[in-house]
Amino acid sequence: MLLGLVGKPSCGKSTFFKAATLADVLIAAYPFATIKPNHGMGYVRVDSLCKELNTKCNPRTGFCTGEIRFVPVELMDVAGLVAGASEGKGLGNKFLDDLRQADMFIQIVDISGTTDIEGREGTGDPIEDVKMLENELNKWYGGIFKKVWDKLSRTIQSTKQNFPVAVAKQFSGLRVSEDDVKEVLIKLKLNPEQPTSWSENDLTNFTSTLRHLTKPMLIAANKIDKSGAKENLEKLHKEFPEILIIPCSSDGELSLRQASEHGLIEYIQGSSNFKINEDKANDEQKRALESIQKNVLDVYGSTGVQEVLDKAVFDLLKYIAIFPAGSKLSDSKGNILPDCFLLPQGSTALDFAYHLHTDIGDKFVKAIDVRTKQPVGKDHALKHRDGIEIMTN
Repeated sequence: MLLGLVGKPSCGKSTFFKAATLADVLIAAYPFATIKPNHGMGYVRVDSLCKELNTKCNPRTGFCTGEIRFVPVELMDVAGLVAGASEGKGLGNKFLDDLRQADMFIQIVDISGTTDIEGREGTGDPIEDVKMLENELNKWYGGIFKKVWDKLSRTIQSTKQNFPVAVAKQFSGLRVSEDDVKEVLIKLKLNPEQPTSWSENDLTNFTSTLRHLTKPMLIAANKIDKSGAKENLEKLHKEFPEILIIPCSSDGELSLRQASEHGLIEYIQGSSNFKINEDKANDEQKRALESIQKNVLDVYGSTGVQEVLDKAVFDLLKYIAIFPAGSKLSDSKGNILPDCFLLPQGSTALDFAYHLHTDIGDKFVKAIDVRTKQPVGKDHALKHRDGIEIMTN
């Protein structure tokens, strides 16, 4: 799973990325500080299964507080996008090519409105920022289709190919599936048997709708603690009621995580508070930390960075967390519940077996629910936080 961070230059993408991953990346107050995409691991929160089973887990990846399991997900921070990127302006061609493999987009918006549309210091409009990025992403997606559409549509129609199969195969690099194509055709009531008769508007609507389905997006309203941010957030909610918008302070989260790394505070990402270690933090550091508590955590309940990741994976992508667990809940080395995997909602016990290894799927006999100790078949639909043991022949 890959979450792509997008937005105009200087909106705080790299700060968000560093706050989520603690990766060592360049953060600078000028456009295009990021050239090559940065990759790193963030985490999503899952209520710990070990607590429910009266034990303590030893994660192989991520970590567990005893209450919450933090499961790793990959993040990618790409170069800032400006108007005209779909025609190659700025670093547009490279930016958009980097995004092909992303499962969804997190748009970082400067909700304070202190940077213009190209990321320069000045006056900006978060509403226009969102519209610009939506327009460029739709043009990019549409452009990829239009390059091959004339030939593809004629071939599908003359040879009577299955339209969803042909389109999904052609655009598999964008992670388009047959079901995605079918869903868009039904929604727009387009005729898949006569694609050459589609109008330019039909194709535009088809590609933009498919883009929203295959690359869903939420907005991280960054710099929420700055002057004017609350008012702009209200305007953004009103203008885009269909988009999930989460207020956040990347600067605040980064400060808290770095302070925690240096032992100045006790803090778990996504929390609504922290504890200052009085003997380690000086007065200036305490004032800065208390300002984050007062202006961000007390107002919004968290810095929002962790919530953005959680909402991206579980609400937009609709993934579920599954724990592979044998009868003793441990692996061959004695590690309790060492793994937790993220699978698409609707995955079955057999899907999970194949996710673990092809041989396990091929030799699947049944699965055991660790809570109930009851066997379930290969078609059993898994639920979020299930603990499953796979039995093979």
